[in-house]
Amino acid sequence: MAAPKKVVLAYSGGLDTSIILKWLQTEYGCEVVTFTADLGQGEELEPARQKALLMGIKPENIHIVDVREEFVRDFVFPMFRANALYEGLYLLGTSIARPLISKHLVEIARAAGADAVAHGATGKGNDQVRFELSAYALDPAIRVIAPWREWDLTSRTKLLEFAEANQIPIAKDKRGEAPFSVDANLLHTSSEGKVLENPAEEAPEFVLQRVVPVEKAPDTPEMVEITFERGDAVAINGARLSPATILTRLNELGGKHGVGVLDLVENRFVGMKSRGLYETPGGTILLEAHRGIEQITLDAGAGHLKDSIMPRYAELIYNGFWFSPEREALQALIDKTQEHVTGTVRVKLYKGSARTVARWSDHSLYSEKHVTFEEDAGAYDQKDAAGFIRLNALRLKLIATRNARVKA
Repeated sequence: MAAPKKVVLAYSGGLDTSIILKWLQTEYGCEVVTFTADLGQGEELEPARQKALLMGIKPENIHIVDVREEFVRDFVFPMFRANALYEGLYLLGTSIARPLISKHLVEIARAAGADAVAHGATGKGNDQVRFELSAYALDPAIRVIAPWREWDLTSRTKLLEFAEANQIPIAKDKRGEAPFSVDANLLHTSSEGKVLENPAEEAPEFVLQRVVPVEKAPDTPEMVEITFERGDAVAINGARLSPATILTRLNELGGKHGVGVLDLVENRFVGMKSRGLYETPGGTILLEAHRGIEQITLDAGAGHLKDSIMPRYAELIYNGFWFSPEREALQALIDKTQEHVTGTVRVKLYKGSARTVARWSDHSLYSEKHVTFEEDAGAYDQKDAAGFIRLNALRLKLIATRNARVKA
């Protein structure tokens, strides 16, 4: 295959993607365009621009884009309408960011006339799948370069030697192997590797990035009220805020109270198990609150159907199929169920827990006169239950009669 002439690289400014940048230049002799996404990872991104310039990238080929609002509005919120949890626990913080990055890589490649995109995901993980499935779904003709599957820089020592030989700045703490690997965005922080690789050992406290240990959380609970419209959060404590601002504020509240830490051994799409420590403080509160408002606004039939498809929906996102027709079809069903998911939920934050304590809505299906233990003024005739039970018991009685006859 002919060498690419221009490549758009997903570039963080860190050591690994800087090595990839130089490797692309030396291996293919191609022009490199960098894309750095501000996903709310909590670090200054201007150094990425300066590092790219230092490595010979033209100013017009450096793209640093604030995608925080797009990330929450168009990816996180639709996912949260589904209450999506992978393997019943994981809030998909890394998974949901990858299709957004791929979308921008493809868009920049088209605008710049590039014939390939590149990413820094390794050949052992899920991210390579997510990046590439998304890229191919958006541009079937695009070429994707994954250096970790191609080069011979198979150890940290070789990477550092390559960096030194090519005058790539190496932070002092990168000269030894990092104690663990961190990926962060506005939804979560993911820590993997090294001190976390043995699932029989408790994760050390220093791994936590944005959530205080439960033991150090305040001794006084705090209430937060979250208002929803059609399934999406629109306000906190009565103040309307943008999607990214809402998640940022919930992260602050949850992190302060030790909410949202998950120690998980999960099944990667590529076949192996991996152990990670996830911190999703705002997302944990948001999920609890969304469940809370659905409790009074969502019909049982629609709600139970939605819950039944959630594992499949979550698996599609985890495996990288955000832009697949089946995910889009499930999204249409999920969004239909959210038409009346409007109202406010009060959540109590205390020592690692986020618990719904009150919820109200003009769209509520809850009828106090139907469930009251006091006089219901004829709202419900309890005698009706006898026929309901008899009809539902009929097939069970027939089965029991048949079994007794056959056994005899």
